[in-house]
Amino acid sequence: MISRREILRLSGLTAVSLTVPSLAAAGLRIPHAPPRSLSIYNLHTDEKLSAVYWEDGRYLPDALSQIDYIMRDYRANAVKPIKRGLLDLLVRINTVLETRAPFSLISGYRTPETNSMLHHRSEGVAAHSLHIEAMAADIAVPACPLTTLHSVAVALGRGGVGYYPRSDFVHVDIGRIRYW
Repeated sequence: MISRREILRLSGLTAVSLTVPSLAAAGLRIPHAPPRSLSIYNLHTDEKLSAVYWEDGRYLPDALSQIDYIMRDYRANAVKPIKRGLLDLLVRINTVLETRAPFSLISGYRTPETNSMLHHRSEGVAAHSLHIEAMAADIAVPACPLTTLHSVAVALGRGGVGYYPRSDFVHVDIGRIRYW
């Protein structure tokens, strides 16, 4: 993992190489951040995916399409591009947990119709859930206690975090910071 100091140092080198063409021409290589990858197991469809979705400073369209598909609303078989910030949050969670274990996906994107149906069945489903915007995921990590997953998600402070121990998952989203 790159430290904050290293990021600042690299940022300085990037600025220097952009403003002093001779440094760039001299072959100064600015390393890119490491690739970002996700492993996901969709509990409802029994589908598995491991994909590098960001590499060499850019998102990889084919891998993103595969992630969008596995995180689709399986009830409606509807796909929506998952917000990249959510994918990056999942990678950050795995990094802090120090695991490459796949996320067990309970719910990713939901159509408004699916969300409405679930909202009427359960008070735990928000009427205007961020799942509809492809900004939320309900997850578990089999090798990790749910309490640890919850604590890490809260500590990252990147959006909403819901704790559902009776249903064995944690909700994470990239909306405003809130906890329940």
